[in-house]
Amino acid sequence: MRVADDLPSVRGRLTPDRALADLTWLRVGGPADWLFQPADREDLADFLRNLDPEVPVFPMGVGSNLIVRDGGVRGVVIRLGRGFNGIDIADDGTVTAGAAALDAHVARKAAQAGRDLTFLRTIPGAIGGAVRMNAGCYGAYVADALCEVTVIRRDGKLDVLPASSLELAYRSSTLPEGAVIVEAVFDAPEGDPEALEARMAEQIERRDASQPTKDRTAGSTFRNPAGFSSTGRTDDSHELKAWKVIEEAGLRGARLGGAVMNEKHANFLTNTGEATAADLETLGEKVRKRVYEHSGLTLEWEIMLVGEPGA
Repeated sequence: MRVADDLPSVRGRLTPDRALADLTWLRVGGPADWLFQPADREDLADFLRNLDPEVPVFPMGVGSNLIVRDGGVRGVVIRLGRGFNGIDIADDGTVTAGAAALDAHVARKAAQAGRDLTFLRTIPGAIGGAVRMNAGCYGAYVADALCEVTVIRRDGKLDVLPASSLELAYRSSTLPEGAVIVEAVFDAPEGDPEALEARMAEQIERRDASQPTKDRTAGSTFRNPAGFSSTGRTDDSHELKAWKVIEEAGLRGARLGGAVMNEKHANFLTNTGEATAADLETLGEKVRKRVYEHSGLTLEWEIMLVGEPGA
């Protein structure tokens, strides 16, 4: 059921029936009942405090790791913008970044100051999503550097949570239900700015050589699996790669409508230009089924799927 129009007044922007496809990297999906872009923390806190507790809320970043289903999202989608993208580097080496700050921008600004958060350079998206998913690259993860996060809870209260309370694990974390991350603080090791810049350039080169960075994707589709392989051997989730088991199941290049498992990297679900959200999700589920039949491994979505199916 669509959320009614009697929402709290705001200083930011509150837009009804806002299409979400153009806000996601995959460019698919239906509208949100409401899209709220708060002016600042106080605006966000007041809105959440006065919003009917029965109205669903979904915090959305830059849509880099997301499929919005064709029927759209019921409730209020919250998207943080300019008031939440600041980056500050203290003398003690801590880096404070707003939830809307792009991961790559945080990495670059930290490097310029001689602080090493280079693992963030090739991660698509913003800091809020990186924290929520414990994003990582080249053997380093948010959990390795995160000190604390500031959130605004569903009742409008601001809270500072230590990283230890988030139970950061492989591509997962725990946060209070309905809480919106607004800021994160990292402990960044010292490094030589030129060396850090060189490392990031090398990371970009490696990424572009192996991943379809110019295609319409949402990053890695499935988490690297853990469990038993077809040989009965127990595999560590960081050693057994999703792309490999997909390829071994004969699914590199598999297609459905406008969706394809990318030829360059089999774990990148791609919109060739005409895909619907249903095409993408259905192909993904077929891949999961085929991989399980082939190897006994269950792939788990890394991409988040939200909203309702189309009519």
